[in-house]
Amino acid sequence: SMNLWLYYLFVFFAIILLRYFLLAGGTYWLFYSSPNKTLSKISSKKKSSRQQLIRKDITLSIAAAMASAICAALVMTVYDSGATVLYQSVEDYGICYLIFSFLGVVFLQDTCYYFLHRGFHHPALYNWLHKGHHRSKNPTPWTSFALDFPEALIQGLFLLTVVFVIPLHFAVVALRLFTMTIWSLVNHLGFELFPNFPNHWLGKWFISSDHHSLHHRKYTQNYGLYFTFWDRLLGTN
Repeated sequence: SMNLWLYYLFVFFAIILLRYFLLAGGTYWLFYSSPNKTLSKISSKKKSSRQQLIRKDITLSIAAAMASAICAALVMTVYDSGATVLYQSVEDYGICYLIFSFLGVVFLQDTCYYFLHRGFHHPALYNWLHKGHHRSKNPTPWTSFALDFPEALIQGLFLLTVVFVIPLHFAVVALRLFTMTIWSLVNHLGFELFPNFPNHWLGKWFISSDHHSLHHRKYTQNYGLYFTFWDRLLGTN
């Protein structure tokens, strides 16, 4: 019912927003603002332009949180009516399926994201779908969730579609959201947390902060979300 959907909408909006301010704010403070951080010793002119960008990032993130909450509330309302293939008991499909469904949904999300992301960069779509996220040429943790409302809605539709098609345990859905949040934070740090990892044989297959910072400056490469697989395959790495 509409009342149930509004209830879920309010709850998810509050949770998503709280998560953003705690994680993005905490990460930003840790690496940029806390005393003795070399990154906090920058000129006042640079500081004030960064503050302006951060304010814009936060505004966009609040709108994006609403878009995500709309999709999450729809998922839960439909789940309550019994129409999704989400499940609660591990015994239903077993532990092997649980692991593979998580890996599968992460790869599927990465694939959808890669092609959508390339689409968002098309001149016909860029200005109203993806421009806001690229305001920060040098991203900070605040940029991690700063998406234009339509883009956030399109990304939210991924979950809304998947829950009708692929049986997923609630823990898998939660873990995917957690993975996406942490990955996005690390990718928008603005510097490499583990400087040697991107050169490691395994590291080469993962999108890192350096990869994504480069994407914020040069729009024609590094479109992946988690992996460099599609970038490598299609020559955008």
